[in-house]
Amino acid sequence: MSVDPMAYEAQFFGFTPQTCMLRIYIAFQDYLFEMMLVVESVILKKLDGFPGCKISPFQIRKSTEKFLLFMKEHFDKLFSKMEEVLLQLVLNIPKNVLLPEDKVHEQYPYSKEQFQALQDEIHQLQKQYRAEASAGQALRAELEEQKAVRAELEKILQWFDGLENICREHGTGNFKESFAFLTRNSKKLQDVLKDVEEKSKKIKKHDQLL
Repeated sequence: MSVDPMAYEAQFFGFTPQTCMLRIYIAFQDYLFEMMLVVESVILKKLDGFPGCKISPFQIRKSTEKFLLFMKEHFDKLFSKMEEVLLQLVLNIPKNVLLPEDKVHEQYPYSKEQFQALQDEIHQLQKQYRAEASAGQALRAELEEQKAVRAELEKILQWFDGLENICREHGTGNFKESFAFLTRNSKKLQDVLKDVEEKSKKIKKHDQLL
């Protein structure tokens, strides 16, 4: 069988010429085997009409196989020549023939150097695109981080606004005085909390004694 891939022919026919030839070879070979079996069965029937014949079916089969081998050797030689002719003259697309779907290459021809230059440009553009995509992803991550920081700053500003309102309600407009006021109130709250905890412990001890 030919080792030439014949890719252009496969594009046109929808199958490789070698595959076509292989199927033809298998079909001829199967027909040859079937024909030899028919010949063998006819010989066996003819021998049944001669009771005194000393040729056994085993000898008939051995002779049939020998003749089949002879036929197959000659068939392979003939098929090899037929394959060469078919692949060159029937299943071959001449070099000067262009398929309809490839007409665009004739209208816009490119040399190997031009094609390589286009490939290099494509690779460069792909590299730039990946770099820009990576940079865009980093910018989006930074933007999300800035949004989170901004939300925290807004919370702090709201807390300061609330603090300022509380100070104004108690007549302390100065920020330093406001912190002093909050510190005193915080100390009072801590003292009250401590007093409540102590009273709660005393009540629990009293209940346990009862």
